[in-house]
Amino acid sequence: MNRNQVRPQRRHATPGRIERVRRQAVPKPRVIIALLLLLGLVSVMLLDGYLRAEVGNDQRVRSDASASKVPDSVLDGGPFLSFQGGTARTRSVPDKTIVLTFDDGPDPEWTQSVLDILDDNDVPGTFFLVGSMISRYPDVVRRMVDDGNEVGVHTFTHVDLSYQSAARVTREIAQTQLALAGAAGITTTLFRAPYSSTNDAIDNYSWPVYKKLGAMGYTSVFIDTDSEDWQQPGVSKIIKWATPKSGKGASVLFHDAGGNRAQTLEALPQYIKKMKAKGYTFTTVSGAQQRAQGQQAQGQQAQGQQAQAPQGTPATAGDTRQSNPEQAAHRIADTATLWEGRALLGAVAVAEWTVPGLAAVLAVVGVAVLGRFAMMLVLARRHYRQRNRRRFSWGPPVTAPVSVIVPAYNEKECIANTLNSLAASTHPIEIVVVDDGSTDGTAEIAESLGLPNVRVIRQPNAGKPAALNNGVRHARYDIVVMMDGDTVFEPDTVQRLVQPFGDPEVGAVAGNAKVGNRSTVIGAWQHIEYVMGFNLDRRMYDLLRCMPTIPGAIGAFRRDAVLGVGGMSEDTLAEDTDITIALHRAGWRVVYAEHARAWTEAPASLGQLWRQRYRWSYGTMQALWKHRKSVTDRGPSGRFGRVGMPLVVLFQIVTPVFAPLIDVFTVYAMIFVDFKASLLAWLAVLLVQLVCAAYAFRLDRERYRYLLMLPLQQIAYRQLMYLVLIHSCVTAATGGRLRWQKLKRTGEVGTPAPGTGVR
Repeated sequence: MNRNQVRPQRRHATPGRIERVRRQAVPKPRVIIALLLLLGLVSVMLLDGYLRAEVGNDQRVRSDASASKVPDSVLDGGPFLSFQGGTARTRSVPDKTIVLTFDDGPDPEWTQSVLDILDDNDVPGTFFLVGSMISRYPDVVRRMVDDGNEVGVHTFTHVDLSYQSAARVTREIAQTQLALAGAAGITTTLFRAPYSSTNDAIDNYSWPVYKKLGAMGYTSVFIDTDSEDWQQPGVSKIIKWATPKSGKGASVLFHDAGGNRAQTLEALPQYIKKMKAKGYTFTTVSGAQQRAQGQQAQGQQAQGQQAQAPQGTPATAGDTRQSNPEQAAHRIADTATLWEGRALLGAVAVAEWTVPGLAAVLAVVGVAVLGRFAMMLVLARRHYRQRNRRRFSWGPPVTAPVSVIVPAYNEKECIANTLNSLAASTHPIEIVVVDDGSTDGTAEIAESLGLPNVRVIRQPNAGKPAALNNGVRHARYDIVVMMDGDTVFEPDTVQRLVQPFGDPEVGAVAGNAKVGNRSTVIGAWQHIEYVMGFNLDRRMYDLLRCMPTIPGAIGAFRRDAVLGVGGMSEDTLAEDTDITIALHRAGWRVVYAEHARAWTEAPASLGQLWRQRYRWSYGTMQALWKHRKSVTDRGPSGRFGRVGMPLVVLFQIVTPVFAPLIDVFTVYAMIFVDFKASLLAWLAVLLVQLVCAAYAFRLDRERYRYLLMLPLQQIAYRQLMYLVLIHSCVTAATGGRLRWQKLKRTGEVGTPAPGTGVR
């Protein structure tokens, strides 16, 4: 660098700057809470899906593979394979000895019945347990061990290990051992691979797995006699196929889970009695190994050589349960393994209760959603036919002038279009522009237009409710129309909006807000939402006489009614919902004028959209909480509290809060349950929504082309709205406060042509 060149000055990190950076970098507590809740739910669902994903898929991944690398002594050997000293050795079951082995459990129904049969006949069994099933039914495993039976590992998810990575093999074993430790306080040195059978089924893919497990101290247990009870061939065939030939000993395979085991339960006691009558005795794998060792010693004192313990569970003094030689494969779990196992069982228990519980709740929510759609369609049709009858009338035509109040804060991009649209009104009006401390010349622009009957009132910045109240105080006429500073009216909007005041019971009227900037994806999504959601809802609420919100973009009020309830309150961020509920409670009727259209500029970015809907959602909750006592009131207030309040809470808070979980559960079901059925169910719900949206577009005479965006809206936009609502709920639950947030406007929504609007 040239010496004469001036170096740029470095900005020092002042305390104030550091504090601002810290506030930006550190997430707010409610955001952390929301993320933790979401993470917890996803973790629980993934755990539940992992537990259920592969259990019961009785199909081997690889078959008919070469066994060229497997020693003949193993292929032709006995069913117990170990690698003591690194050399593969097999042992057979002694003659006249039966080892009853059971795969795929535990099962709360079938395994318990098998244990009852074994107890009644005073014989032990060896159960090869699936870790995911252990974690779900630990009480069954505890009884199994306490009754003197032996247990072995059958992997955690019943996966074919012959094509899994070494890490997956280790994980499957370790997780099963943790579950076993949590359930019964033990680990085991016995292993049986899913889909394994006799020794001659070992191939070049599975052989490395057995060698790895042998090096870890496991004894792999095969069978030499298969009852094939899983085929449910009938009781007589199960007994026949399970019977060894010529007095030979046998490791016999049965199943205590994985399907309907009624035939197994019927065959098992008959089989035990038959084999006892033939002079057979029953023992476990460890018991058979010790008998085989005793025979090999040729009359010497029997010395039951223990199997080497798996890694992490060394067979130190006192580890092995030597009090029962038929459980010699069991190891008492060390403290760390015991508590890790208990933690696993606790997590599984939470998942076992949470997922079905949420599924039940979501079923109710799903019924409520579909019921809402049905109710909207029925009532919207009735509303349309009632209000569009040729002879329908609210009463005497309303022709008196009205006051239009336009609160404005930094609306220089939009204010000219707004006032020009009002100037074209076919109904006599005065326009009261309340400039709420704008700093961009909004008031000057309004005055420079030189439009007749326009008054500009300036006030220090105090917020929209204060600006509206100021406008009401300055209004000269009995009916006031309120609108936003970024909204444009059609020429006949005001005339159509005020006609319901011909009915003296009507205190306020909600107009039909339309999205003007619908050319973008975000705008099109909001257009669908406005037509389908807001306007269909308003038709329904109108007939039920519990309209919850008059939109800030277009609403008309009796001036006396507004003043009678105290004006626009600053207690909430949704002053439009607050005033609407207050009018209901005061006994006024609030109706919907579908043909009174206003064109508003919807947020053009996701950030602005989030801020707007966040404020709406939070403000709605504030308003509902503020008016909660209406539930117990009498008269009109009580009617809204017991009809409108539950509907709003159910359809605008509870249902949307749980609705994202429906989508999450749909994805869960597609991955872990039934992809085709889940996809069809989702498409069916989408079809129902499409029908509702199409009918709403028909009533509003909108073009159907925007409905092409509906599937994408359901996948992306709807999730965003749900997250906004959840964020609002967390804010409310944590006592957070939200300030009014000004949106950036572009002024692209111009004055609509008479009778056509913006299409």
